[in-house]
Amino acid sequence: MQMLFRQIPSLDRLLKQPQAVEFIEKFGYSAVVKTLRLLLEQARVSIQQTQTLPSFFADETTLFTQLEHQLTQSQKVELRTVFNMTGTVLHTNLGRGLWSEKAVESATNAMRNNVALEFDIDAGKRSHRDLYISQLLQQLTGAEAACIVNNNAAAVLLMLATFAKDKEVIVSRGELVEIGGAFRIPDIMAQAGCKLVEVGTTNRTHLKDYRNVINENTAFLMKVHTSNYQIQGFTSSVSEEELVALGQEFHLPVISDLGSGSLTDMKLLNLPAEPMVQQKVAAGVDLVSFSCDKLLGGPQAGIIVGKKAFIDQLQSHPLKRVLRCDKVILSALEATLRHYLFPEHLCQDLPTLHLLTQSLENLQEKAECLKNTLSKRLDSRYILQIEVSQAQIGSGALPTERLPSLALTITSEKQSDLLALEKQFKSLPCPIIGRFSEQKFWLDLRSVAQFDQLIEMLSLNP
Repeated sequence: MQMLFRQIPSLDRLLKQPQAVEFIEKFGYSAVVKTLRLLLEQARVSIQQTQTLPSFFADETTLFTQLEHQLTQSQKVELRTVFNMTGTVLHTNLGRGLWSEKAVESATNAMRNNVALEFDIDAGKRSHRDLYISQLLQQLTGAEAACIVNNNAAAVLLMLATFAKDKEVIVSRGELVEIGGAFRIPDIMAQAGCKLVEVGTTNRTHLKDYRNVINENTAFLMKVHTSNYQIQGFTSSVSEEELVALGQEFHLPVISDLGSGSLTDMKLLNLPAEPMVQQKVAAGVDLVSFSCDKLLGGPQAGIIVGKKAFIDQLQSHPLKRVLRCDKVILSALEATLRHYLFPEHLCQDLPTLHLLTQSLENLQEKAECLKNTLSKRLDSRYILQIEVSQAQIGSGALPTERLPSLALTITSEKQSDLLALEKQFKSLPCPIIGRFSEQKFWLDLRSVAQFDQLIEMLSLNP
């Protein structure tokens, strides 16, 4: 064992070798020293546990090859790009929606340069970072003002903390939703320091249920859009218009959490209907919150639009500074919203809407191209077929609705072969993520972006 320990070179000697000097210039002295120390320690542990040296200590050339490999790996970003072929267009686990080219360009510009984030160039003095987006949203929604935070859950928290601390908030029992990660509306209320007052039953809530519990400690009436589930059958709910009338009677504001939120009429795009922000503003709702990275098609952020007096209070609350967005997100969001000034081009400009509105003819062409490419790659164990599929929007939007789609399905006599193929797909330079169903591996064409790059990768990586 002592003979083995003597074969371990010293750190100082290794650092003097030409390859080490080269790596120091490329990766830096600290990284090279740290990695070499780790390799030397691995050698000592290996001798103690197995009475052998690791294979990379066969000679110094092999050792420096291992050193370069580990230094190179340490520079790789672990958040990898993938091809989403699950059939869920807005897949939360795969990063939800993609940004438009203008949003990417605007964000990149903000990364590389100083921007007038909180500076009025004409007046030569400080301004508010939400100013440009607030002006845009006034134009797009008819609201008096807007406030931008880092996601819709933050938007709800800010509204509750600002107006309902130590007070009561009335919500229908059927609207106490849980979003991803076991994050629940009642939990947000608890964090904001307000008391939840549930009214009605799971499936039926009436206006009188709200009226009967209003008291001097009521902060506001709240409406929550159940975007991630749906109750059907014997149901009844109270509209925003009815709540606004009741709120005006008792001088109480009404807020609405739209969740996904939409700034365009989905029915005009031949998609399932979704409540529009403009409709809630027109109904007189005082504050409306919604996400930016779902149906809106932008970066992760949360928007609150509504009456200026209420928005001003949100902007001055200490939590706003905690929850505010940086220049990159605000730049991408502004670019995304500007697409809505030209509604006829939305499906061309916004990747999310483009994927959702693709024709079956287009999907058929892609499916045939993918089948042809994979048939050259896979052996006779695998059977490829183009089949009708049911895609979904995802991220809690319209959970019961399905979009007609096409998928390439792969079957094999042995399930182990399919599992091996899935592993092979995940090991590609850009992993392919599909889904298993009916003992088949499904590659849905509606959810995949960058299709040409997918085919190129499959052609170049046998």
